[in-house]
Amino acid sequence: MADFKKDASDLLEYIGGSDNISAVTHCATRMRFVLNDPAEADVKKIESIPAVKGTFTQAGQFQVIIGNEVATFYNEFSKVSGKEGVSKDQAKTAAKQNQNPIQRAMSVLAEIFTPLIPAIVVGGLILGFRNILEGIEFQSLGQLMEDGVAQFTNSGEPIYNRIVNVSQFWAGVNSFLWLIGEAIFHFLPVGITWSVTKKMGTTQILGIVLGITLVSPQLLNAYGVAEATAIGEIPFWDFGFFQIDMIGYQAQVLPAMLAGFTLSYLEIWLRKWIPQAISMIFVPLFALVPTVLIAHTILGPIGWQIGNWISGIVYAGITSSFSWLFGLVFGALYSPLVITGLHHMSNAIDLQLIADFDGTQLWPMIALSNIAQGSAVLAIIWMHRGNKDEEQVSIPAMISCYLGVTEPAMFGINIKYIYPFVAAMVGSGLAGLVSVLSGVTAASIGVGGIPGFLSIKFEFWPMFFVSMLIAFVVPILLTIFFEKRGIFVPKGEVDDAPIIETSN
Repeated sequence: MADFKKDASDLLEYIGGSDNISAVTHCATRMRFVLNDPAEADVKKIESIPAVKGTFTQAGQFQVIIGNEVATFYNEFSKVSGKEGVSKDQAKTAAKQNQNPIQRAMSVLAEIFTPLIPAIVVGGLILGFRNILEGIEFQSLGQLMEDGVAQFTNSGEPIYNRIVNVSQFWAGVNSFLWLIGEAIFHFLPVGITWSVTKKMGTTQILGIVLGITLVSPQLLNAYGVAEATAIGEIPFWDFGFFQIDMIGYQAQVLPAMLAGFTLSYLEIWLRKWIPQAISMIFVPLFALVPTVLIAHTILGPIGWQIGNWISGIVYAGITSSFSWLFGLVFGALYSPLVITGLHHMSNAIDLQLIADFDGTQLWPMIALSNIAQGSAVLAIIWMHRGNKDEEQVSIPAMISCYLGVTEPAMFGINIKYIYPFVAAMVGSGLAGLVSVLSGVTAASIGVGGIPGFLSIKFEFWPMFFVSMLIAFVVPILLTIFFEKRGIFVPKGEVDDAPIIETSN
């Protein structure tokens, strides 16, 4: 087992001493600090410590990458610093002192959607697999027959069988998997309202119940509202002197968020005024019932309309005559958005686009950005081969990028050297341009990076693979070019950034 006593002592000194530490905790690979004065931390000296593989600041926390032995390092640091760790939630709360209002708002979005990501990823994989089973025609399976008649398209082309047409087993699997897919995406408001109450520290079961009231089978399904409105058959609750439409909010994000926060703040307020002896009865009652009423009369319609506006604006940008510019800019700037935390808004927009337009063109660009960042790191690995210390960070970071998680690569390698980050932005922007111009659409959000193709609608696979190739090749070539020509290379700022001889 490694002895981290000296490294821990050095980190304490370089970070500004115990008095500069407001809170400290750790995750799977990183020490997470909330510093009273971040400027006191000597980043250059900290990154020279043998056990340290990189540093970055995110969401108000100064994070030091240690690796898989972070728990051992953390214990040693606690001994030399006298600082006891706090929970991740406490660290996040403390970190807010270092955040501006926009960062705090993005942190709220992150805290709401992060617990939902595992389910959303599973849902994306399921929809991708179902797309293969029911959406792809295979000529080898023969021509589709209905009542003994061969089927053709309107243009006279033969229609071939899909897997579900010829295999009862896979047809059953396809049908069964929709049980899970529907639970994840159509009933998403339940997860959102639960996550809001969890983040706010209020009663989570009330959040779950509130979410169910937004998607109950008693309500008109959100996907049927347009048709029901056209024929004038919207069901309603009749209270005699007023009526409330019985409309569900399946897959809707903003109505669920607004309702969840209303429930939480109302519960917090009620607990201040209702005596503890009767709070178990009256706080849940007076928090839940009014919130459900407000959700179906005010918050739901308003949230739905705002969501429509947002998705409509984004969709208009993607489908307008300037779509190439939208794809280029979003593709290039997604990685900087990750640095600021603003990327968390993309989850809500993606889900809204899927609800409104049966697909999203943003998610493909996010997956392409993951690939571009990983390819820039791959170029660094090649150019700096033999640098064993750096490879401890770069190789795992590259793999992580290709599987959809870019933070280790960006903060540990690409931003540190600058030029690979710029190369990745350019490659991602060009890939995004091609993706949008080709109309590449994802049926859902899911795993990013290379496996992201599973979320793409099958008819767009060829052009998505072309976009993936651009995101893979361009950052590699540009990173090598920039380093050899000294373009964007931070002279004198990164000690271990090798200057490659170009005389040959």
